Amino acid sequence: MQFTHDTELALQGAAALVNTAAQGRSEDALATIGDLDDFVRTWRWSGSRTGDRAELDAVRALRPQLAQLWQREEHEVAAIVNTLLAAARALPRVVIHDEFGWHLHATPDDAPLATRMAVEAAMAVADVLRADELGRLRTCEADDCDDVHVDLSRNRSRRFCSTTCGNRMAAAAYRGRAAQRAQALSAAQSSSPRV
Repeated sequence: MQFTHDTELALQGAAALVNTAAQGRSEDALATIGDLDDFVRTWRWSGSRTGDRAELDAVRALRPQLAQLWQREEHEVAAIVNTLLAAARALPRVVIHDEFGWHLHATPDDAPLATRMAVEAAMAVADVLRADELGRLRTCEADDCDDVHVDLSRNRSRRFCSTTCGNRMAAAAYRGRAAQRAQALSAAQSSSPRV
C-alpha cells in the first residue's frame, strides 16, 4: 500500500515526535526551544510559530497522545483520531506550498504548532485506518528500544526503527550463534576420547 506523500510524511513526523520523549533514553530530545526549532526545521513544518516555552510544552504534551496511536486497537485509534480532529475543529482544505504539490491541511496556518501537529497526525492515521493498514504503525523490535516507526515497506517487513537498531540486533544474534558454536565445539572436544 502506498500512501500519499503528505500522509507518509505526517506519519513519519508523528513517529519522530513520539520518539523525542525520553522513553528508554536518559534525556528528552525536546528539552529546549532550540530542540523544537531543530525538529520543526527537520520536519519542515509550515505556518506560524510563537517560539516560546508554552509552544514547547504544548508539543511535548502531545507526544503521549500520539504514542497511543501505536499502542491501541483499531477502534481505540479511531476514537483518538476523532478526538484530535474534533478538539482542533479541523476543517480540511487543499493547499500547495514548497515542493509538496497539492495536499490537505485541516487547520489554519496560524493555529498553534501542537494543534497543527496533532491534526496532521490524525489525518494521516485516518488514511491508515481507511486503508486497513494499522499494522504498519509499529514499535521497534530491538530488545532495548521502545521507539515507534512506520513500516512503509512493500512487504511489511520492517522490524526496527532504524538501521542502528537492526544492525545492533543482527550483531547480537551473530555473537550468540558464534558462542553456541564455540560451546558445542568445546563440548565435542571434551567428550572425544584421547589417544
